[in-house]
Amino acid sequence: MASIVIRSTGLYVPEQVISNQELVTAFNAYVQHFNEQHADAIAAGRCRALGESSVEFIEKASGIKRRHVLNKSGILDPQRMKPQLPLRGDDELSIQAEMAVAAAQQALDKADRAASEVDGIIVACSNLQRPYPAVAIEVQAALGCTGYAYDMNVACSSATFAIQAAKQALLAGDARSILVINPEICTAHMNFCERDSHFIFGDACTALLIERVEQVPAGAWEILATKAITQFSNNIRNNFGFLNRTEEAAESEAEHLFRQEGRKVFREVCPMVAETIAAQLETLGLTPQDVQRFWLHQANLNMNLLITRKLLGRDARADEAPIVLDEFANTSSAGSVIALHLYEQDLPSGSLGVLCSFGAGYSIGSVVLKKG
Repeated sequence: MASIVIRSTGLYVPEQVISNQELVTAFNAYVQHFNEQHADAIAAGRCRALGESSVEFIEKASGIKRRHVLNKSGILDPQRMKPQLPLRGDDELSIQAEMAVAAAQQALDKADRAASEVDGIIVACSNLQRPYPAVAIEVQAALGCTGYAYDMNVACSSATFAIQAAKQALLAGDARSILVINPEICTAHMNFCERDSHFIFGDACTALLIERVEQVPAGAWEILATKAITQFSNNIRNNFGFLNRTEEAAESEAEHLFRQEGRKVFREVCPMVAETIAAQLETLGLTPQDVQRFWLHQANLNMNLLITRKLLGRDARADEAPIVLDEFANTSSAGSVIALHLYEQDLPSGSLGVLCSFGAGYSIGSVVLKKG
């Protein structure tokens, strides 16, 4: 019986990096200017004074220490507080397609595959820079792939949901080799003027080459099972969309950016994730203790610690559930794949792993893997 495998992965990371101290310095300068500018309204109770941030607050709340970004200067400008990414012409490769091509080419090179051998592309991420033509079709043309391509969005679970879609297409014979690509420009929908979340996101792009094989190659990861579940919640939300132009003008840009009720998300999502993984493993006759590695969504260190503690009945060792958010911050759907990309080579043949993401929706995607 044919198997579906993740044959290789790729990673594109922007060169520019912002440390927590740099981010805090810019944010506090913005806060001081805002409070001075609105001093009379604050004194009269018509406006709330903004509070400053700190490196200690960021690291305690999230575990994040720095993040890679496409544009540093715009984010650190207290008068701007957002990346500066000039619009490209229609005849130029879009910024998301450029990231996607770089990550995809790395995955192809690692697998010694030509782009012409790929006949399916899914670009899956939390935000797409345009409705159409699909970024995936632009990537398909840039790489020189055949077949079909489409975009999808399930927020932070986009990569794992796309893996499930790729697996189903390969089993059905709709394609022979599929690229799942996750170009996340999270800093463009981040509110850098909001204290409780201004530090959360970074930018990155991951790629997975997924194929149908008769025999699992050494080093490839066989997909034993996929699980995707959703449950509606407004606790993580982004209202940006094409209907914004039909509304009355928003009072502030923040109304159309990422926002969340962090404590509610923590309290509600962590048990759901642990229960989902445990139940999925049980259907395979496995327990969490049988798993050598958990590549979890990289949103918050405390969430990951709690989830693995619920699964294992103890604190996970660093090698059991590797953390990359200290270096990359939250890169939405790319985060768990970055962890897989960086922390899988040391595992021997026969090892079991779980790739899991969770986020807005709520959405949870879990993939059980076995190394060939």
